[in-house]
Amino acid sequence: MLREQARLINRLSVVVNFAVIIAAFLCAYFVWNYYQSLHPIYYYSWMLLVVVPVWFYLLSKYQLFSSIRFVGLLELCQRLGAVHFFGGTILAATIFFVDRLTFSRGLFALFLVCSFLLLVGLHLSRRLLLAAVRSRGMNFRRLLVVDDGDCTCSRRFVDLVEEHADWGLRLEGYILTGKLPQQQTVFSYPVLGHVDRLLDVCKQNPVDEVVFCLPLTRVFEVEEHVAALQEMGMTTRMVLGLSDLGRCRRELVMFHGELPILTFHTKSLDAQQLFLKRIVDVVGAMIGLLFLCLMMPFVALAIKLDSPGPIFFGQSRIGQNGRVFRCWKFRSMYVDAEERKQELFDRNEMRGAIFKISDDPRITRVGKFLRKSSIDEFPQFWNVFKGEMSLVGTRPPTSDEVASYENWHRRRISIKPGITGMWQVSGRNEISDFDEIVRLDLKYIDTWSLWLDLKLLARTVWVVLAGRGSC
Repeated sequence: MLREQARLINRLSVVVNFAVIIAAFLCAYFVWNYYQSLHPIYYYSWMLLVVVPVWFYLLSKYQLFSSIRFVGLLELCQRLGAVHFFGGTILAATIFFVDRLTFSRGLFALFLVCSFLLLVGLHLSRRLLLAAVRSRGMNFRRLLVVDDGDCTCSRRFVDLVEEHADWGLRLEGYILTGKLPQQQTVFSYPVLGHVDRLLDVCKQNPVDEVVFCLPLTRVFEVEEHVAALQEMGMTTRMVLGLSDLGRCRRELVMFHGELPILTFHTKSLDAQQLFLKRIVDVVGAMIGLLFLCLMMPFVALAIKLDSPGPIFFGQSRIGQNGRVFRCWKFRSMYVDAEERKQELFDRNEMRGAIFKISDDPRITRVGKFLRKSSIDEFPQFWNVFKGEMSLVGTRPPTSDEVASYENWHRRRISIKPGITGMWQVSGRNEISDFDEIVRLDLKYIDTWSLWLDLKLLARTVWVVLAGRGSC
């Protein structure tokens, strides 16, 4: 019955959402028509043929038709913002091809604003209405918690339920798998019995869901109870008792709709963020390659006149998760630089898995200028365009450097390397400890955002123009 009610509510939600979207179109039309004379409304109504299916797909994708009791205000705005960003992009492209000359840009922009604001208002009103209903003792999900007796696994779960009363979850009591304690309550909730009586308790009390909070080593002990609950049609959930994994993010998904897979990962970039980062990389790479083509004749001539050898220097570097790629630069050293590196190791000024010395005798006169101005790195825009590197990331290491990494160092190659990054704009000439470089890289990985990339790119331009961009 609860599932049927949920489906009914979801269908009503679809109808109400699209009523609001049509209202947003009408509102945008009449408001804009008040300030600027528009064609009759039917002239623009064709855009709804695009908006309805596109918005339906995006609202479904971001799960805005289903319950949002677990979704905070900020996340709700982010989801609706994504819907209108991608939906607006598709709508703008359609308008460009269908009626780019006469379609009102003001109407288009105002529609997106009205749609976003009205949908935010709709979902907030829906949440307030449901909260008011729950305050009267209705629309609650009654939960029964199964614990091993230690209660460490369920402590956080109980805290979350109590902190978020608006979720509409109510704990009815505890079922324990171990020896029953002397006290009759756990965290002020009644102990209703041993797990052997689980089915009887569910039959004797109004219970919507049973939540198992158990360590991984004891999950197998309750398989028969889970099966019996499923046979009764009871919803069951499993809160896995896992040790503290620090910054590790968890994600539980159904693989091909069949196999539940729990994923642990430390990168802060999800698929949508990676897509946006890739768009910035491609646009930036195209701009960089344009500058590369303009300066190529002059740089090539200077390199050739200064010392014999090729114009470009290509070196094998380690990319994301150990991928090997050829990193390109304008040649700034003599052709025998790699062979002479061994004899200079005793002059290495860095501590750890990186080599760097000041006044490197292998650098040519032109090379000093190229490095000081960072012009030598412009060919790396080709690596960015190919997808081997990013505009912003971690410094691409050599295979020799990676071979000497400690375990925690390797997380810096869990993302694509970049032309610039936190180390490059944080006084790299003053940092002599490789561990400190890695900490800066890990800080970037853990706190990544598109805004952070844009700030680092802006700081990189400033560093180069200020003459502090030498390697």
